[in-house]
Amino acid sequence: MTAETIGYAAAFLTTVSFLPQVIKVWRSRSARDISLYTYGMFTVGAALWLAYGVAIHSTPVVAANAVTVVLSAGVLIAKIRFGGE
Repeated sequence: MTAETIGYAAAFLTTVSFLPQVIKVWRSRSARDISLYTYGMFTVGAALWLAYGVAIHSTPVVAANAVTVVLSAGVLIAKIRFGGE
C-alpha cells in the first residue's frame, strides 16, 4: 500500500465519520449536547489543514479537509441555530 493510498483511506474515513453527527443534529433540530467551542475550534483547524493542503499541493489533504470543513461547519451552524450553550 502506497503512502498516497493510505492518505486517501485516512481522508475518507475521518471525513465520513462526521456524517452521522451532521445527519442527527439536522434531523433532530437539536445540538444541545454539542460543544460550540469544540466545533468552532475544530472547524477553524480543518480550514487551516485545508489551506496547508493547498499550499503543499496534497490532494488527499485538500479533499478530506474541504469536505470536513463543510460537515463540521454544518454542525457548528446547527449548534448556533438550534442549541444553546
